[in-house]
Amino acid sequence: MPGDRAHPRAALDADSVRDAYRRWAGIYDVVFGGVSAPGRRRAVAAVNRLAQTAGRRVLEVGVGTGLALPHYRPELEVVGIDLSRDMLLKAQERVAKERLSAVHGLLEMDAENMAFADGSFDIAVAMFTASVVPDAKKLYAEMARVVRPGGHLLFVNHFAADRGFRWWLERSTAPLARILGWHPDFKLSDIFGPETRIERMEPCPPLALFTLVEVRR
Repeated sequence: MPGDRAHPRAALDADSVRDAYRRWAGIYDVVFGGVSAPGRRRAVAAVNRLAQTAGRRVLEVGVGTGLALPHYRPELEVVGIDLSRDMLLKAQERVAKERLSAVHGLLEMDAENMAFADGSFDIAVAMFTASVVPDAKKLYAEMARVVRPGGHLLFVNHFAADRGFRWWLERSTAPLARILGWHPDFKLSDIFGPETRIERMEPCPPLALFTLVEVRR
């Protein structure tokens, strides 16, 4: 989330994202762990459920400090990627300390240009990542490429509301949102096209500010 403060998103580049997370790596869990925890848990619960029939190969895009890693079922084969080496070092410490057998690799990699072959995974999940990359549509295209046909893509993110109480709340809290690192105007259309097969959308606490989106490849 912190890397999202530059706007428009197209102005972001890999170096600016790395610099942002280098600054935040040491305090990320304290500052963002609480507010993001419900969304992360719901996303991992969805991965665990889907993996029972879809397959065990899971890619977590933007794994960060590894806050979600302890919640995956131990029989899964989870690979996490992140652009920030500093965040990955924290994730590696977590994996070692908690002996997380589900984690099969943590790699420094650009989510918009992955080194994986087509169809390498059964499920890909991105939690609070779509709005901090330079090009969210390119992120989606890469995630779709590395997931096999029939597999699943999951996203947890803040998406702007069009009306109602959340619309009012987002605009009322916009200055705070930008300080915390996300844009109140990030829309579903910024990442998904009209051809996207959205299977499910579920609001997540706190105050339904975040949404879990499940897409079928």
